[in-house]
Amino acid sequence: MATLKIFFFVLLIQCTVFTGSSRQLKKSNINIESYGDYTFNVISFGAIGDGKKDDSKGFKRAWDAACDSSTPSPTFLVPQGKTFLLQPLTFNGKHCNSNNITFQIDGRIIAPTKPSTWECNTNCHHWIGFQNFDGLHIQGSGIINGQGDNWWKLSCKDNQKVIVYIVVEAHKILHYGKTFLLGFTDIYMSIALCNSRANFGNQRYGFMIGHSKNVDIKGLTFEDSPKMHLAFEDSTSIHATQLAIKAPGNSPNTDGIHIQRSANVSIHNTTIQTGDDCISVGDGSKYINITNIECGPGHGISIGSLGIMGKTEEVEFVHVRNVSFHGTTNGVRIKTWQGGHGHARNIRFEDITSHASTRPIVIDQYYCPHKQCKNQTSAVEISNIAYENINGTSHKETAVQLSCSESSPCRNITMKNINLRNEKQKGKTSSYCLNAHGLRNGRVHPNVPCLDKHDNF
Repeated sequence: MATLKIFFFVLLIQCTVFTGSSRQLKKSNINIESYGDYTFNVISFGAIGDGKKDDSKGFKRAWDAACDSSTPSPTFLVPQGKTFLLQPLTFNGKHCNSNNITFQIDGRIIAPTKPSTWECNTNCHHWIGFQNFDGLHIQGSGIINGQGDNWWKLSCKDNQKVIVYIVVEAHKILHYGKTFLLGFTDIYMSIALCNSRANFGNQRYGFMIGHSKNVDIKGLTFEDSPKMHLAFEDSTSIHATQLAIKAPGNSPNTDGIHIQRSANVSIHNTTIQTGDDCISVGDGSKYINITNIECGPGHGISIGSLGIMGKTEEVEFVHVRNVSFHGTTNGVRIKTWQGGHGHARNIRFEDITSHASTRPIVIDQYYCPHKQCKNQTSAVEISNIAYENINGTSHKETAVQLSCSESSPCRNITMKNINLRNEKQKGKTSSYCLNAHGLRNGRVHPNVPCLDKHDNF
């Protein structure tokens, strides 16, 4: 009997060590690399995958083991046929032994359903993050679902009304008990989320890659993020392809892909259906290549917004090609705030098809979605913008809008082979021009009179 007790005691110790971090695994002399030829399956490290229990610790243990592995190419595996519930989690590659790590995501990953149950204290910058990698491959047939419905339901306007009510009726609050207070927490977090753009860049992302280089992401489906679905920040040499991004057309601020302070980024062969920009290119971004994109519903592909609160912000060397817009509020758009500084330049849009987009071509140096902006003289400079082979239909009569600043006009705008018709059979299309200068060549319909006709460019 004593021998049996000792056996169970030893077994208990071994099990406790195995479910700890990779450093504990090494101390126990367990070969962490024996589980599937250098594949670190989250199930083997304690994740359940029933969609109900929090699997964050199992993911962290698997990541610690993969990061500490001496193999040159470890694989972190999220297996198919399972649904994993994750709290906000960041994978940091700074001290990993390998520079060639693969995340194979074939299962389904979901976020907590209620904003109040997100365990991120005061920092909800992202849900799933990857930082400090040089050589990262994220791939698979899996689904990343942010379960953003409860975030979207609480609009800023509605939340503010609730807060006013709470203040006025403060003496009644305690009678509602804990259930009411939990609901108040949801409202508070939703206010922080939906007001993030007014807080000057305090974005929240579903899936974020930051401070990294040489990253490939392929094959995944992203759904219903509380806010932006996928973001690249402070990174270089990022290649994204064969992605699907989906959210309802009325879901607020759910950009498909956002690029910020990053260079040499390519996005190819991707379908995006959201409630905001399909792709947005923000400050500090350059050498961006976007091709073969299906966009809609959504707000189109946008450069900016740039220059909020007088900031100096810059975007340059962007190429957008072979894109189809389906019922979007905009097609290709450049948007800047009054009072800003910096530039948006050397940007090319070509081989674009619009299917009933509200405004297929837009430059807006008076961008102000909240309608509380004051007239200011300075503006982000916009120059060297080319539009070529843009065809299809416009939902409204004004198919081309060039709204530029008097103090800083748009310069060297070129258009070639533009043919945008009204989606209504007998409807007309027109253009709006203000302080825009440049050239047009070939057929340009509707006519854009502020651009001089020229036959040699």
